[in-house]
Amino acid sequence: MSDRLKAFKEKGYVILRGLLTPQELARLKDAMEKDQILRENEYGRSDARGMRTRVCLWNSIPNNVAGAIARAEKVVDTVEELLEGDIYHYHSKLIMKDAHSGGAFLWHQDYGYWYEYKCLSPAMGTLWIAVDPTDKTNSCLQILEGSHLVGRVDTGRQGDQIVADPERVEFLKKRLPLRYVELDAGDAVFFHSNLLHMSDQNTSGKRRWAYLIAYNRSNNLPFGDHPHAEYEPIKKLQDSAIMTSPLTLSEKNLKFWTGRDTVVGLDQKPEI
Repeated sequence: MSDRLKAFKEKGYVILRGLLTPQELARLKDAMEKDQILRENEYGRSDARGMRTRVCLWNSIPNNVAGAIARAEKVVDTVEELLEGDIYHYHSKLIMKDAHSGGAFLWHQDYGYWYEYKCLSPAMGTLWIAVDPTDKTNSCLQILEGSHLVGRVDTGRQGDQIVADPERVEFLKKRLPLRYVELDAGDAVFFHSNLLHMSDQNTSGKRRWAYLIAYNRSNNLPFGDHPHAEYEPIKKLQDSAIMTSPLTLSEKNLKFWTGRDTVVGLDQKPEI
């Protein structure tokens, strides 16, 4: 077992410094800042205090720089090592916490959502890539280290969000280390779907965008109706494809999620 896999099993996350080179990051930022299709398909996610984060989520892997990152050997090989098996792309999203306006994401486990989306096992995880530098001042990710080992925590609803049982979270905060995941742009963190995590409102003058790619094990296919991708084998690309793939998102090939979420009771795409 590698040291990285051992750390992931014990802590529930691994930080990947410099996952994207400065050139790769610049290309990703250029695509995400300029693409009109993203603007047309974004929606809002409110916190309990009335602030809102802009989100754009897609289920299929696009034929562009974002899709090349999701399929790049350095990404897929890492995720397959940490999830210990063959994987597929579950969904990707751009989370846009703008200066002075980005809402909080309250304590939750991603599997709190994905369990409701008919995935039988938490053999899933998220690659969280910092598009902008992120620290305590502009709402970096906060995690309870090792919390993935407690299993799935009961959930409730606050605002537009599914949240972990607050009483249990408060108890775990007394037992487990609270870590602030401060990242330079281009760094990433990969974390287990049962890891408890949150981020505060962004009241700073600094933007905080992040590109998230969720992966599922191929032997953990959801059953019944669910809102995210069906299994499709990942066709890995050489890392060099990140610099040669198209910048513009392909509306024809990309399947956006509308923001409808029956788990949190949203009947339609929320207004921004």
